[in-house]
This record gives sequence, structure tokens and C-alpha cells, in this order.
Amino acid sequence: MPTSSDPEVLVPILSAGKHRNPRRGACFMEFASYLAGERWSDHPSCTHPGLANLARAVNDTISNKARNTLAPLIPSVIGLTTTDPRLEIIIALHVASAALPIASEARQDSLAVGAIVCDAVLTRMGGAPSGTEAPIAEALHSAPAAEAWAREFLGRYQTKLPESTTPRQTQALVLSAVDGIAHAFVDDRDERLRSLLISTIDVSKRFISLEQPVRSMVREPIGSPS
Repeated sequence: MPTSSDPEVLVPILSAGKHRNPRRGACFMEFASYLAGERWSDHPSCTHPGLANLARAVNDTISNKARNTLAPLIPSVIGLTTTDPRLEIIIALHVASAALPIASEARQDSLAVGAIVCDAVLTRMGGAPSGTEAPIAEALHSAPAAEAWAREFLGRYQTKLPESTTPRQTQALVLSAVDGIAHAFVDDRDERLRSLLISTIDVSKRFISLEQPVRSMVREPIGSPS
């Protein structure tokens, strides 16, 4: 990586939000686009959209003091992408699993609904390859009231639920989960956010290395226990 001592090269500094150019700083994914040689963007093609969504969220919610600890992770997301729709859902489940045990009660209900729906959709798509499964059952059991409410809600409105998820829905679940971690009553929020990004990068790498054809979807009741 070029150094800031080179007068001909500008190395952007990690900061929150979107930036017009490197001189104004860079978010995690803008820095990735810079290193990948792509057009300056916080949505570069070199990284899976779901993973990029998480990286932007962690970049923007981690404290200013801890943000620079994310910089060594940037090269690891370059070239990490796939067209397999399951990875989007696996990422959402992985992030929701980390947030459910510590998020506020007000946020747990919506996280539980999103997690149960994503888990059911992923099952119909053939499930996650070995080694990429999210501990969603354990996370739901850590918030029993939220799980019970979510299953009752889904059972009541099951006929209105979609048979699949969209990237917009899964990415909204990720943003809600990251915000839940950032505002949780724990002392190690920064470390949890950084560790979550690291583990999700690792899961994405593992998934891409184990990609298999998606199984044809088989309808199952979304509100049923997994």
C-alpha cells in the first residue's frame, strides 16, 4: 500500500459517511474501491453487496477511536463476491445472530421476525454449506420472549409473508442488527462490531469456496420452528 509520505499519492483516512473523493476521507468500502483500482464508490463491484452493506454499517457505527482498526481488513473483501443468492441471507443471519442476545427488547422482536423468515427461506433454497451456518437457533433461544412473539406474529400473518427475501430486506435486517449492537448495554461494542465484520468476511470466504447449485425451492411454513 502506498504511504502518505509519497507526495504524488494520497492515502485516504477512514471516517464515517460517504465522501466525494479521497481527499475528504474514505469509508471502508470507498477505500476498498481505491485499492481495487475501481471508480471511487462506496458500492464497488469488487465486494458482495451484502458484505459491503455490513462493512459500511460497521464503519459508520464504530467509534472514531476504533475505526482505524478496520483498515487492515479492507484488502480481504476485494474480490470477495458471488451471484449465489444464499450468501445475502447467510450474512443477514450471521449478523442477526450476533445482535439478538444483546440488543434492546424493543429491537429484539423485529430482529427475531427477520431472522426466522430468513432462516426459513434459506432452508427452502437448500440451506447453508457446512461451516457457514449461523447460530440462529441459539440466538433466538437467548431471547425467548422475542422468539415467542415473532412466531406468534408470523403464524397470524403467514399468508401475507413473501416466499423469498430481497437484498433490500436482508440488508435492512443487517443495518438493524448493527445498530442494535452499537446501542447495546455492553462495554465492548467496538470489539464486537470489528469481530462481527471479521467473522462475516470469513464466512463469506468459506461460502464462496464451497459454492453448490441452489436447490429448487420447496414451500414450508415460515412460522414453524426451525
